[in-house]
Amino acid sequence: MLNYSVISDRLDRIRKSTNRLNKMAQLSLEQFLAAPDNFAVAEHHLRRAVEALLDVGRHILAKKGLARPTDYRTIIISLGQHGILPQEFSEKIKGMAGYRKRLVHGYADVSEKEIYEIITNHLDDFRQFTKYIVGYIEEERKR
Repeated sequence: MLNYSVISDRLDRIRKSTNRLNKMAQLSLEQFLAAPDNFAVAEHHLRRAVEALLDVGRHILAKKGLARPTDYRTIIISLGQHGILPQEFSEKIKGMAGYRKRLVHGYADVSEKEIYEIITNHLDDFRQFTKYIVGYIEEERKR
Protein backbone atom coordinates (compact mmCIF):
# COMPACT_ATOMS: atom_id res chain seq x y z
CA MET A 1 0.00 0.00 0.00
CA LEU A 2 1.26 3.46 -0.86
CA ASN A 3 2.42 5.63 2.01
CA TYR A 4 0.90 8.97 1.04
CA SER A 5 2.81 10.72 3.81
CA VAL A 6 6.16 9.60 2.39
CA ILE A 7 5.16 10.65 -1.12
CA SER A 8 3.86 14.01 0.08
CA ASP A 9 7.05 14.64 2.04
CA ARG A 10 9.25 13.90 -0.98
CA LEU A 11 7.11 16.03 -3.29
CA ASP A 12 7.39 18.85 -0.76
CA ARG A 13 11.17 18.47 -0.80
CA ILE A 14 11.12 18.74 -4.58
CA ARG A 15 8.98 21.89 -4.38
CA LYS A 16 11.15 23.53 -1.72
CA SER A 17 14.36 22.78 -3.56
CA THR A 18 13.04 23.90 -6.94
CA ASN A 19 11.63 27.09 -5.41
CA ARG A 20 15.07 27.86 -4.05
CA LEU A 21 16.66 27.01 -7.38
CA ASN A 22 14.13 29.14 -9.23
CA LYS A 23 15.23 32.18 -7.19
CA MET A 24 18.82 31.47 -8.15
CA ALA A 25 17.83 31.03 -11.79
CA GLN A 26 16.73 34.67 -11.82
CA LEU A 27 20.36 35.71 -11.45
CA SER A 28 22.45 36.41 -14.51
CA LEU A 29 25.31 34.01 -15.11
CA GLU A 30 27.72 36.70 -13.95
CA GLN A 31 25.76 37.24 -10.73
CA PHE A 32 25.55 33.49 -10.15
CA LEU A 33 29.30 33.06 -10.60
CA ALA A 34 30.17 36.12 -8.51
CA ALA A 35 29.10 34.51 -5.22
CA PRO A 36 30.87 31.18 -4.59
CA ASP A 37 28.07 29.94 -2.32
CA ASN A 38 25.56 30.08 -5.19
CA PHE A 39 27.12 27.04 -6.80
CA ALA A 40 27.17 25.04 -3.55
CA VAL A 41 23.56 25.92 -2.70
CA ALA A 42 22.34 25.19 -6.23
CA GLU A 43 24.20 21.87 -6.39
CA HIS A 44 22.77 20.85 -3.02
CA HIS A 45 19.18 21.66 -3.93
CA LEU A 46 19.46 20.07 -7.36
CA ARG A 47 20.76 16.84 -5.82
CA ARG A 48 18.00 16.87 -3.19
CA ALA A 49 15.31 17.38 -5.81
CA VAL A 50 16.62 14.55 -7.99
CA GLU A 51 16.95 12.18 -5.04
CA ALA A 52 13.42 12.99 -3.83
CA LEU A 53 12.09 12.38 -7.36
CA LEU A 54 13.78 8.99 -7.46
CA ASP A 55 12.52 8.15 -3.95
CA VAL A 56 8.94 8.84 -5.01
CA GLY A 57 9.30 6.68 -8.09
CA ARG A 58 10.93 3.82 -6.24
CA HIS A 59 8.27 3.93 -3.50
CA ILE A 60 5.36 3.81 -5.94
CA LEU A 61 6.86 1.02 -8.02
CA ALA A 62 7.72 -1.10 -4.98
CA LYS A 63 4.49 -0.59 -3.05
CA LYS A 64 2.32 -1.24 -6.11
CA GLY A 65 4.39 -4.29 -7.03
CA LEU A 66 5.02 -2.92 -10.50
CA ALA A 67 8.78 -3.22 -10.79
CA ARG A 68 11.97 -3.80 -8.89
CA PRO A 69 14.35 -1.37 -10.57
CA THR A 70 18.00 -2.23 -10.25
CA ASP A 71 19.20 1.29 -11.03
CA TYR A 72 17.94 4.86 -10.94
CA ARG A 73 17.34 5.14 -14.68
CA THR A 74 15.04 2.11 -14.59
CA ILE A 75 12.91 3.83 -11.94
CA ILE A 76 12.07 6.65 -14.32
CA ILE A 77 11.61 4.38 -17.33
CA SER A 78 9.33 2.06 -15.32
CA LEU A 79 7.15 4.97 -14.23
CA GLY A 80 6.50 5.65 -17.91
CA GLN A 81 5.97 2.00 -18.79
CA HIS A 82 3.31 1.67 -16.10
CA GLY A 83 1.49 4.88 -17.02
CA ILE A 84 2.38 6.73 -13.83
CA LEU A 85 4.20 9.26 -15.97
CA PRO A 86 3.52 9.83 -19.67
CA GLN A 87 5.95 7.67 -21.62
CA GLU A 88 7.42 10.60 -23.54
CA PHE A 89 7.99 12.52 -20.32
CA SER A 90 9.78 9.60 -18.67
CA GLU A 91 11.99 9.35 -21.76
CA LYS A 92 12.71 13.07 -21.54
CA ILE A 93 13.77 13.01 -17.87
CA LYS A 94 15.48 9.62 -17.63
CA GLY A 95 18.82 11.42 -17.81
CA MET A 96 18.18 12.76 -14.30
CA ALA A 97 19.21 9.37 -12.97
CA GLY A 98 22.65 9.67 -14.50
CA TYR A 99 22.92 13.23 -13.33
CA ARG A 100 22.23 12.16 -9.76
CA LYS A 101 25.20 9.81 -10.02
CA ARG A 102 27.31 12.62 -11.44
CA LEU A 103 26.34 14.97 -8.59
CA VAL A 104 27.15 12.36 -5.95
CA HIS A 105 30.14 10.51 -7.39
CA GLY A 106 31.48 12.83 -10.09
CA TYR A 107 30.96 16.03 -8.16
CA ALA A 108 34.51 17.22 -8.83
CA ASP A 109 33.67 17.46 -12.55
CA VAL A 110 30.41 19.39 -12.17
CA SER A 111 30.94 22.99 -13.21
CA GLU A 112 29.25 26.19 -12.09
CA LYS A 113 28.11 26.94 -15.65
CA GLU A 114 26.65 23.44 -15.98
CA ILE A 115 24.58 23.85 -12.81
CA TYR A 116 23.47 27.31 -13.93
CA GLU A 117 22.34 25.93 -17.29
CA ILE A 118 20.27 23.25 -15.57
CA ILE A 119 18.58 25.60 -13.12
CA THR A 120 17.75 28.11 -15.85
CA ASN A 121 16.48 25.58 -18.40
CA HIS A 122 15.22 22.41 -16.72
CA LEU A 123 13.40 23.18 -13.47
CA ASP A 124 10.05 22.75 -15.17
CA ASP A 125 10.78 19.00 -15.41
CA PHE A 126 10.49 18.80 -11.62
CA ARG A 127 7.21 20.73 -11.64
CA GLN A 128 5.82 18.45 -14.34
CA PHE A 129 6.91 15.35 -12.43
CA THR A 130 5.18 16.62 -9.29
CA LYS A 131 2.02 17.40 -11.25
CA TYR A 132 1.92 13.91 -12.77
CA ILE A 133 2.50 12.21 -9.42
CA VAL A 134 -0.20 14.28 -7.71
CA GLY A 135 -2.59 13.29 -10.50
CA TYR A 136 -1.66 9.64 -10.10
CA ILE A 137 -2.17 9.79 -6.32
CA GLU A 138 -5.57 11.44 -6.74
CA GLU A 139 -6.64 8.61 -9.05
CA GLU A 140 -5.29 5.99 -6.65
CA ARG A 141 -7.25 7.44 -3.76
CA LYS A 142 -10.48 7.15 -5.78
CA ARG A 143 -9.98 3.38 -6.12
